[in-house]
Amino acid sequence: MQTRPVPVRAILATIGLVLATYIGLQLVIETRRVLIWAVIALFFAVALNPAVDVVQRRLTRCRRSVATLLVFVVAVLTVGALIALFVTPLAQEGTRLAGRLPHLIADTRAGRGPVGNLLERTHALRYVQQHQEQIRSFATGLGTPALAFVRSAATTLAGAVTIFVLAYLMVLEGPKIIDGTLAHLDDARAARIRRVGAACARTVNGYLTGNLLISVICGVLTYVVLLLAGVPFAGLLALFVALADLIPLVGATLGAVVASLAAFIHSIPAGIAAVVFFIVYQQAENHLLQPVILSRTVKLNPLSVLLAILLAVEVAGILGALLAIPIAGMIQVVLRDIWAHRDGRPVQLPMRGDDDAGEPERAPQPK
Repeated sequence: MQTRPVPVRAILATIGLVLATYIGLQLVIETRRVLIWAVIALFFAVALNPAVDVVQRRLTRCRRSVATLLVFVVAVLTVGALIALFVTPLAQEGTRLAGRLPHLIADTRAGRGPVGNLLERTHALRYVQQHQEQIRSFATGLGTPALAFVRSAATTLAGAVTIFVLAYLMVLEGPKIIDGTLAHLDDARAARIRRVGAACARTVNGYLTGNLLISVICGVLTYVVLLLAGVPFAGLLALFVALADLIPLVGATLGAVVASLAAFIHSIPAGIAAVVFFIVYQQAENHLLQPVILSRTVKLNPLSVLLAILLAVEVAGILGALLAIPIAGMIQVVLRDIWAHRDGRPVQLPMRGDDDAGEPERAPQPK
């Protein structure tokens, strides 16, 4: 039996596909920073788009450009207020700490005060005294990391501006692009894509809203506990815990460790109370708050959430942890729609993200 020779055209097509794949991967690697900014901007656009629609409907004769500008100005002012809420007390307390620093250093060296007592009990003061030369050389070498930090801060600022502009343009021009693209498809397929897109947007908005609500609850309860325990800077610590709680998987633990250390420095009873509170609260958050709040929006089982977060953290670090759950929710929506159409079952996806979206679109029945 003679084998047929492989056509030259097939060989060239295979080589071309391999080269195109390689070039595409290299392009993604080289432009990964811009792509990450675009993904973050897309999530902000999805989150702010409903607010723009509401403003446009409520204000008569309001153009979309004006409504988008109003919503983004309010969003920027809100973020600025949060930053000021965090930075202003930090600057004030930093100034006060700088004035008391000589006295605190003298007390620490003598083993007095909360810090001195803690260092004396843990023998850390003796270690510092025995390794002064190593610590001094380490502090001398911090100039290069400081320069890298300044460069990273400049890149972060440029990224924030870029994300803001991209998100603004996505909200402003997004409906036109979507309508223009779907106009080339038939009505049934366009309606199906709109329903899936609305369900994905609803998943993202639900996750962001639910996560913010959980973080606010965590911050308020942390502030009450630290205030009752007499821990200094209770408001600042509670705000840090609330912001850290936005990071899935590790954020709650990070905030709890920082707040508990601050409480232990103040006093041992306050530290024990903080540890007990965080253990009880995290159990309540994991088994009560998150299932109740997120189950109405993202609707992912705990195993899917954990796998999505672990894989996303491995690929994209903290950013992956932040985006893992909404991306997994969108994948679930798309797969559910594909399976429903293959089986010919009704598709229960809302057109506008509302619960009462009217009659669901029905997939064509198999003949």
